[in-house]
Amino acid sequence: MKRVLIASLLALVIGSAQAQYTDQQIESKIDSILPLLTLKEKVSMCHAQSKFSSPGVPRLGIPEVWMSDGPHGVRAEISWDSWAYAGWTNDSITAFPALTCLAATFNDSLSYAYGVAVGEEARYREKDILLGPGVNIYRTPMNGRNFEYMGEDPYLASRLVVPYIQGVQKNGVAACVKHYALNNQELWRDHINVEVSDRALYEIYLPAFKAAVEEGEAWSIMGAYNQFRGQHCCHNEILLNQILKKDWGFDGVVVTDWGGAHDTKESALYGLDIEMGTGTNGLTYSKVNAYENYYLAGPFLEMIENKEVEESVVDDKVRRILRLIYRTSLNPNRPLGSVNTSAHHEVARKVAQEGIVLLKNKEDVFPIKDEANLTIAVIGENATRMMTRGGGSSELKPQFEVSPLEGIQARYKNAKITYAMGYASGAPAYARVNPSPYDADSLKAIAIKVAQEADVVLFVGGLNKNHHQDCEGGDRKIYKLPFGQEALIDELYAVNKNLGVVMVSGNAVAMPWLPKAKGLIQAWYLGSMTGHALADVVSGDVNPSGKLPFSFPKKLEDNGAHAFGEISYPGDSIMQEYKEDILVGYRWHETKKIAPQFAFGYGLSYTDFSISNIQADQSVYAANESITVSYDVKNEGLLTGAEVVQVYVGKIKSKVPRALKELKGYQKLNIAAGASQSGSVAINATDLAYYDESKAEWVVEPGDYYLYVGNASNDISKKIKISISKKSRS
Repeated sequence: MKRVLIASLLALVIGSAQAQYTDQQIESKIDSILPLLTLKEKVSMCHAQSKFSSPGVPRLGIPEVWMSDGPHGVRAEISWDSWAYAGWTNDSITAFPALTCLAATFNDSLSYAYGVAVGEEARYREKDILLGPGVNIYRTPMNGRNFEYMGEDPYLASRLVVPYIQGVQKNGVAACVKHYALNNQELWRDHINVEVSDRALYEIYLPAFKAAVEEGEAWSIMGAYNQFRGQHCCHNEILLNQILKKDWGFDGVVVTDWGGAHDTKESALYGLDIEMGTGTNGLTYSKVNAYENYYLAGPFLEMIENKEVEESVVDDKVRRILRLIYRTSLNPNRPLGSVNTSAHHEVARKVAQEGIVLLKNKEDVFPIKDEANLTIAVIGENATRMMTRGGGSSELKPQFEVSPLEGIQARYKNAKITYAMGYASGAPAYARVNPSPYDADSLKAIAIKVAQEADVVLFVGGLNKNHHQDCEGGDRKIYKLPFGQEALIDELYAVNKNLGVVMVSGNAVAMPWLPKAKGLIQAWYLGSMTGHALADVVSGDVNPSGKLPFSFPKKLEDNGAHAFGEISYPGDSIMQEYKEDILVGYRWHETKKIAPQFAFGYGLSYTDFSISNIQADQSVYAANESITVSYDVKNEGLLTGAEVVQVYVGKIKSKVPRALKELKGYQKLNIAAGASQSGSVAINATDLAYYDESKAEWVVEPGDYYLYVGNASNDISKKIKISISKKSRS
C-alpha cells in the first residue's frame, strides 16, 4: 500500500510527459499537492538552501529551484555556501552585450532573439530562474548599474523587455525582472528610502515592470534593496501586494535581491515569496544551518505555529512556487537548451552591431578603410581589457572574449596596426579599488610616440567594470573620464589630428575633449563578440544604426536628478526625494530647454536619410481610437542602412505639468542605398493618458496635442497638431 501511495504521489507531482500542461491542469495539481505538504516543508520552500537555490520536497518528487545571474549571460557556478566560484571547468558561456546596447538597437525582434539565446544557455546549465532582465530607469549617469538596464525612457524599456522575457521563457526558464522598484543608485542602496510622486512612479518607473507582467507574462520578479515610503521593496505592501499582485494580476514568484529581506512579519504579509541571500549571525535559531535563520525560515514557521500569521499566507507562497516549478523544471515540453553555439555568437554579434552608436563623424573619419601603407594606432587600455570581468553580479565567464584590438587586427589585412596601452587601471574587485600596477607617465609617453608615427589614431577608452565605475555596489565618483584619459586625449591630438574615439561604457561621460575628436563611437559592453562587432562598424562592413537610449548631459548639473541638490541625489543617506518628478532624461532637457551633449534617440549613419510625407490619418480622435502616423524614409546616400523613426507626443496647454514631448512609438527601417520605404507607427489614444493623483487613475485629457516625428528627441522633421475628443467612439 505504501509503495502504491508513493507512486501515486510522484505521478501526481511529475505528471505525464506527453503534453504541455494547461493553466487549469497546473492549478489542479497544485490543489492536490498542498494538502500533502507539512507546514515545515511549505516554509522550507520559501527560503534559500544555498547561495543560488531553494529547496524542493524530495519525498514528493518536488524539485529544487535553481537560479543564476544574469541578464546578459549565465554566470559561472557559485559555491554552495559562499560567494567563491565553484571552480567548474564546464560552466563557460556566451557573453551577450549589456542591456544598454540592446536598448540602443531599438529592435524588438532582436530583443526576442537575445532572450531566446540567453534562455537556451540558462536551460543548458539547468537553471530554473534567470535573474534578469533589468528595467530600472536611467535617472542619473552616476548609477553604477545603469549598464544593466534599458535606458531612460519607460516606453522604450517596455517595448524591449516583453520580447526578451518571451524569448527566455520559451526555454522553460523563468525570467526574473529586476529590480522592482526605484533602485536607481548603488550608494546606500540597502536602506535609502525613496520618496517619489505617484505620477512619477506610475508614468516613469513602473511601466516597464507592468509590461513585463501583463504583456511579457514574466514568471518571477526580483524586489529591490531600497525602501519605498518607509518599507523595503522586497516586502512592500504598496508595490508587491497592491500594485504587482492585485492591480496587475501577477501570478508568479517574488524573489528578494540577495539580502533584501529585513523583517519576518513584513516578508510574510507584504508579498515576498522566496528569500535569498540573507546574512545571518548563526545564533538566533540554529548554529548548524544558517539558512534556518532566514526571516522566512524558522521565525516564519514560529509565527504560523503561534497563530500570528495564517497558514493561508504560506499556502499562497507555495502555490506560486509550485506554479513556477511546473512552468520550468516540471514542464514536460521543456527543451534541452544549448550553449556557445555559432547561432548564439551570431546573435551576440548582431546585437552589438546594431547597438553601437555613431555620435560624431567629422570629415568621414569613419569608416577607416583597410589600405596598404596605412598605419592605424590603437591606443587605450579598453582596447585589450576583458570587460566581462568585474561589475558585480553581472560578471561572466565566457568561453572567449574578442577584444577590440583582436577584432581590428583580424579584420585589417592590409593596414598596419600598432598598439599602446596609454593609460591603465587596476584589476576589478568587488567593493574596492585596486591601483594600477603601471607607471602612468611611461604609458603616456609610449602612446604619444605610437600616435606620432600613425596615419590615424583610434583611441579606445571610457569606463570599465571596476568599483565606482560601471559596477554593482558603488556609484561613480566623477562624471569625467577616469585614469587620466582626458589629458591623454589632449596630448594625442597635439601630435595627430586624425583622431577617432571609441567610448566603451554603460554610462554617459563628460566630453570637454569632444572638439578634438573627429569621430566618436559609443560602443557599450559588447560581450564575447566585442572586437568583431566593433571592427565590423569601424571598417564599414556594417553601417551603424544604434540610437542612444539615454541622454548625454554636457555637465552633471544639466541632468534633472542633479538639479535640486543632494536630497534629490544621492539623498542624505536616509531619505531621498525624486525632485525632478516626471522630467527624467530627455523630458528634462526638452522641457527645461537645456541642450544635451547628445540627445536621447540620437545616432548617425554612414549614409543619409530624409523623412517626408509625414501625416496623421485623422485630425481628431476619440479617446479610444488609434492614431496612425505614416511617413516615407529615403536613403539618400550610397550605402544600405537603417533608420529609426521616432514619434513623440506632447499635450498643448495641459491642466497638469507635462514633459514637452514623450516617446510613444518608433520603427526601425532597413533601406537600400537610393531607395525609399514607407512606414507607419500606431499609437493608442489611451497611451496619451497621464496618471491623475487625485483620482488614482489614468486620464486621457481631451484637447490639442502635437505629434513630433523625427530621428532623435531633439531632431524633429515635422510637428502635427491633432485633437482628442471628450467622448469615446463606439
